[in-house]
Amino acid sequence: MPRRALGKTRRLVVKVGTGTLTDGAGRFDRKNCERLAAELAELAGTRSVVLVSSGAIALGADRLGLVRSPRKSWDMATKQAAAAVGQPDLMAEWGRALGARGRTVAQLLLTADDLASRKRFLNARHTFENLLGRGVIPIVNENDTVAVDEIKVGDNDSLAALVATCIGADLVALLTDVEGLYDRDPRHPAARLVGDIHRVTSEIERMAGGAGSEHSVGGMATKVAAAKRLAVQGVGTALLSGRRAGALAALLAGEQVGTWFLPGSERRAGRREWLSLAARGKGTVLVDAGARRALSEQGKSLLPSGVLGVEGSFGVGDPVDIAVEGEPPFARGLAGYGADEVRRIAGLKSSEIERVLGYKYLDEVIHRNDMVLTDPGRGAAR
Repeated sequence: MPRRALGKTRRLVVKVGTGTLTDGAGRFDRKNCERLAAELAELAGTRSVVLVSSGAIALGADRLGLVRSPRKSWDMATKQAAAAVGQPDLMAEWGRALGARGRTVAQLLLTADDLASRKRFLNARHTFENLLGRGVIPIVNENDTVAVDEIKVGDNDSLAALVATCIGADLVALLTDVEGLYDRDPRHPAARLVGDIHRVTSEIERMAGGAGSEHSVGGMATKVAAAKRLAVQGVGTALLSGRRAGALAALLAGEQVGTWFLPGSERRAGRREWLSLAARGKGTVLVDAGARRALSEQGKSLLPSGVLGVEGSFGVGDPVDIAVEGEPPFARGLAGYGADEVRRIAGLKSSEIERVLGYKYLDEVIHRNDMVLTDPGRGAAR
């Protein structure tokens, strides 16, 4: 999708980072919040808008007198306490700013575990649809007060990508404290803003660098990673300055602002979107190199003959990762058999399943219609 087509966007996710909502000392910037609220309220007049907002921990830290304390030294309980104190204030600020412009807001607190469950994912989708149908602006944040490492999304750039998958968004706009992605540290006098990116390459990932600031979790690397995942889904991503007035409107008008990651040419539907971005594998099926080629390059189903082993525990219908031993997973799918059953039929022909188990559900361990490639570097998703 070229920039000139962005005016056709009807559903977008806008992520506002902590650096956009706080000043240099980490204190809440009410003036910038109000300016952004005015722009979002105007956009919501002609489009469906979901806001993913960071800032709860920063607001809570201010209330608790923790602003001057290095955040990296806080333990999990302190971060969760700050989030618990700050989240009501964050919603109050957005509610006041958007309410003054005639917009009703709703709060949705999510964890990765909420979206990894297909049932809860669909429940969240139905809630979003109902709210958007009523002209409400949903405000989403990770449920930091209860999330632990095992169920955390990790950063709100990734959360924005998951929300986009959940609502079927056309566009994700990530607002940050710089103009976009630069070819080097933006403080360098020779730094150049990268305009349009057709594909996220290793060079683009190198430009993204590492972590965020003292007050934020995600850096440019998490934004580029989110854009890369969304491109595979057929969703475009924009990196824009959260300090530049009118940046969102300029983007949707097709102007050359920020960095624009073009979407892939084909969009996945429903269950495949969820499998790729939201679902978490409950275990791993280990396959041989031949099976990987068949799945990655030929769009085949996973048969028991290509299975070498199983890690973890899962049941029929659970999402599972697929990997070659010693390598990261390259695909994810819904299991046609439980973990113990797969262990028993690993390496066998499909015609032998009933002899070993005494029954047969399917010829496939994972059917190709219930599978997606999760590593874009291993070929086109099928």
